[in-house]
Amino acid sequence: MTQTAEAEAPAAVVPGPAPHDHDTVHAPAPARTGWAARIARVAAAGPPRPRLRTVLAATALSTVALLCLVALGGVVHHPLLIPPLAASMALVAGAPDLPLSQPRSVIGGQLLSTLTGFAVLAIAGPGLWTAAVAGGLALGVMMLARTPHSPAAATAVIVALQDPPFRTFVGLVALACALLVTAGLIGSRLTGRRYPTYW
Repeated sequence: MTQTAEAEAPAAVVPGPAPHDHDTVHAPAPARTGWAARIARVAAAGPPRPRLRTVLAATALSTVALLCLVALGGVVHHPLLIPPLAASMALVAGAPDLPLSQPRSVIGGQLLSTLTGFAVLAIAGPGLWTAAVAGGLALGVMMLARTPHSPAAATAVIVALQDPPFRTFVGLVALACALLVTAGLIGSRLTGRRYPTYW
C-alpha cells in the first residue's frame, strides 16, 4: 500500500510595516584603541572635581598661612623651613580627610622629625650623609608613633643640613604647626568639609 505525499503549500508571508530610520539597528562604534584609549582611561580615573568654593577657600587659606610662615621664618632666619611646611599646608587644605593631614600627624610628625634630626646631628654632625640618615629615621619614628606625615621627613633633613639653634627651631616648628592646624579648622568652617576627622 502506497501513501501519496501531498505537496505542502508554502506559508504565506504577511508583509510588515516598512522600517523607519529610527528602527534601523546601527553597528556599535568601534572602540578606541591605542594612545587615545589610554588617555581617555587615565582622564576618567582621576578624582572628582572639587567645588569652586572649596578650591578658592583652600587656595586663599594656604596662601595666607604660608605668607605668615615666610614672615615668621624671616624673623628667626630659617626660610628653608618653608618648603616642608608648604607641603604640610597643601595636605591640610587640599586633603583634610587623609591621615597625613590630621593634627596628630601634622604636629606630632613635624616635632618628632625635628627631634630625630637633632639626635642624628648630635651624633654625626651636619652634612649630606647625616641628612639622608635623619630623613630615613624620621619616617620610622613617625610610623612607630602613629603620626605619619611625609613632609616632616624634609624637616629632619633641614635640621641635619643647617644645624640650627635647638630652642629657636623647635619653637618655630611648633608655632608653625599650630598655625597650619588653625588654618585647617578655619577652612572646614568655610568649605563645610570635616576637619579634623580625629585628633
